[in-house]
Amino acid sequence: MGLSQEFITIISDRGCFLSQPYSPGTSAAHQLVVSIRQKCTPEEVLAVLKDLPNPRSDEEGDGRFNPLKIDVFVQTLLNLGSKSFSHSFAAISKFHYVFKILAESEEAQICILRNVFELWRNQQQMMTVLVDKMLKTQIVECSAVANWIFSKEMSTEFTKMYLWEILHLTIKKMNRHVIKLGAELGEAREKLARAESSDEESDDEDGKSKKQEDAEKPTEEMVERMEEKLEAAQADQKNLFLIIFQRFIMILSEHLVRCDTDGRDYNTHWYKWTIGRLQQVFLANVRKFGLKSPNRSRLKVVVEYSKNVPKEYSPDIDVNISLWNIEHHEQVQKYSSTLETLLFTQDLDHHILEVFQQFVSLRA
Repeated sequence: MGLSQEFITIISDRGCFLSQPYSPGTSAAHQLVVSIRQKCTPEEVLAVLKDLPNPRSDEEGDGRFNPLKIDVFVQTLLNLGSKSFSHSFAAISKFHYVFKILAESEEAQICILRNVFELWRNQQQMMTVLVDKMLKTQIVECSAVANWIFSKEMSTEFTKMYLWEILHLTIKKMNRHVIKLGAELGEAREKLARAESSDEESDDEDGKSKKQEDAEKPTEEMVERMEEKLEAAQADQKNLFLIIFQRFIMILSEHLVRCDTDGRDYNTHWYKWTIGRLQQVFLANVRKFGLKSPNRSRLKVVVEYSKNVPKEYSPDIDVNISLWNIEHHEQVQKYSSTLETLLFTQDLDHHILEVFQQFVSLRA
């Protein structure tokens, strides 16, 4: 899919190294352009970036994270790939190895996201598509995206729709990953149980058929490895929800305290939007928290609960009713007690705590 000239020039005024007369990364950026156009390898890209100085001091964290290398590489590569979505995807795929080398830590991944934002901040569709691509190719992790969304640098974008589209596709990706691993583990356990039962009941079974079953039978070691993968994914999933809800609590609490100190009305447009987004994150995952049937009392609670949810995500009641088409209703339910213990405690401001209590009432 090609991009219009107007679309392409959106990035021309950004602070890319290619448009700067001089900066510590200018020379490397121009050298990188030449190398990439000559169809260089990922290893050759790393060689160009190798000698760039690290602007961070030794006290500022992991020495492996060099923001200048990331700035030069990401801005140069995505500028060259700005002709179309396909060009951008091809560039990311070809130099996926470089991304993985540069983005070993979450801090480095957030730096990549900041560079994508600086380059494409005026084209929100491109932003969303690129972040989605980087999630799918595991260049950035879900937790890094969540922390980036709630960072101070993104505060001016906080009430824009594209940012919430990115947040929800991030949650969706994580949930699907856990669901997939759970289904695979369940299937493997069933195959192992059937095979063991078959071994006990039919010693005289046809030899050829038995060999085929043995070939398909997972070993106990395979099942154990799948259990470990699922446990790790569930830990990442829980961490993602803790990050998201903690950030919501922090920014809402700061707003409420500031308004109380200044004697101002807290119920601003920003507050309504943000509290509605918090409710929407809960509501979007209602089916994963264990609702089993749309009885009238629960339906009434959902209708009341969804009143403050921004209409872009809740245009009519059918959307809310459809939440009862549950497929994986236990995905997040197991974390509700953790949320209550660590985040939604009784000493929290009642405006915020009420959102969680309303959510809990949906499961009663």
